[in-house]
Amino acid sequence: MPELQRLRPDHAPAVLAFEQANRAFFAASVPDRGDDFFADYPARHAALLAEQEAGVCHFHVLVDSGEILGRFNLMDATAGTAELGFRLAETATGRGLATTTVHRLFDLCRTRYALTTLTARAALTNTGSRAVLSRTAFVETGEEVTLNGERGVAYVRELGTPVA
Repeated sequence: MPELQRLRPDHAPAVLAFEQANRAFFAASVPDRGDDFFADYPARHAALLAEQEAGVCHFHVLVDSGEILGRFNLMDATAGTAELGFRLAETATGRGLATTTVHRLFDLCRTRYALTTLTARAALTNTGSRAVLSRTAFVETGEEVTLNGERGVAYVRELGTPVA
């Protein structure tokens, strides 16, 4: 069973390999990250860890036998709310891993991060992410959003009271 791990410095090479291996797959449903993302990944990874250390974001990777299968991030955490973003490797899709992992994140949100509400956004064309959000009880807010020039939908999920 894949393990959800909090992002660490030693994850950098595997995360970069994951992003490179899945670049074309991701670009089919979300805007491409661009060449600069890959060229300067060590600095980007360090910046993510600094944000995490400051408590602004909580980054996670789904790992199986040392291979990154997915990234699950809680961004802009403030006043009990954060935005969920996630991506799963092409080879890992269709097995319920994203849905299961989002449910696991809900527990972390309540027990470790004191989050009561998650928001999310997905492009209209990103049917996979939209399906995961629906299966994990996110509700469309009715707010239309633009994600890198593409029309999208905003979602919200109430988590309840954090567990101390």
